[in-house]
Amino acid sequence: MARPNVLEVKRVASIGGGPIGAGWAAHFLARGYDVTGYLHAMGEESIYRRILDTAWVSLTALGLAPGASLARLTLTDDLDRAVADAEFVQESAPERLELKQKLYERLGTIVPSGVIIASSTSGLMMSDIQVLCPTPERTVIGHPFNPPYLLPLVEIVGGNKTSPDAVMWARDFYAHAGKAPLVMKKEIPGFVATRLQEALWREALHMVANGEATPEDIDVALMNGPAPRLTIQGQCMAFHVACGEGGMATNLDQFGPALKLPWTRLVAPELTKELRDRMVDGCNEMAQGRHFEDMAAERDRAIVGVLKAVRAARSGG
Repeated sequence: MARPNVLEVKRVASIGGGPIGAGWAAHFLARGYDVTGYLHAMGEESIYRRILDTAWVSLTALGLAPGASLARLTLTDDLDRAVADAEFVQESAPERLELKQKLYERLGTIVPSGVIIASSTSGLMMSDIQVLCPTPERTVIGHPFNPPYLLPLVEIVGGNKTSPDAVMWARDFYAHAGKAPLVMKKEIPGFVATRLQEALWREALHMVANGEATPEDIDVALMNGPAPRLTIQGQCMAFHVACGEGGMATNLDQFGPALKLPWTRLVAPELTKELRDRMVDGCNEMAQGRHFEDMAAERDRAIVGVLKAVRAARSGG
């Protein structure tokens, strides 16, 4: 089945009214696409547009593509209308397998033939999502990191019935649309980045549960330790460079035995009420009564600064 030319795609459908669906819409609008956003109900429009307005501040600071405009957005609660003219579909429906299976059963029929349907799911596998879809060969995972309008990563993988060319098309399209696509070697729950993030999260919960650190301690440690380095070097390259001329070989030969030390606990702790309350109270203390929209705006301004600085550093500017 012929697919749209990646370079000629003009209209994208973004399905879902939450932060991910609206965030994807903001990204594609900023790249100069026409976007149709599908909402479960039009009563969600005001929240959706607030997400867009927040995103647009940062996207404008980073630089909009020629012709980019919020006016190129159409919102509807009619799924057939939302995808009728789509040349690419980004699905960000709630993370419930049965719901997604039924949605893909319908999308497989109403989305124009040959058009790729990508899921933003953060943990479900496409092999499970596509079981009822009548055209599963064009369905892929296109998992972003939040907020999708700022963080470049998108993890791509197909399911058992996905055509390899659909994965490659998605990779090329996301790259053309300004993302940093990572095509996975195989399907695994949680993909790559989320699994790494969850390892950090489990360890953080253990330390809070055991009274070893507060939520603030953990965030201070990450923001002032690994985080700045990780913007330039990933974990593997950071350890390679840290060990001088010997590189990763020196790292593994010298520090390999430490891998057996009880420094990390990969099994998640029991989420007791006490642990829940410690996490909630600790985060509320750090928030100091600020509204989530204000904190999201502050986060986005800082990410924009980081992205600009990284661009400059990599270009030698």
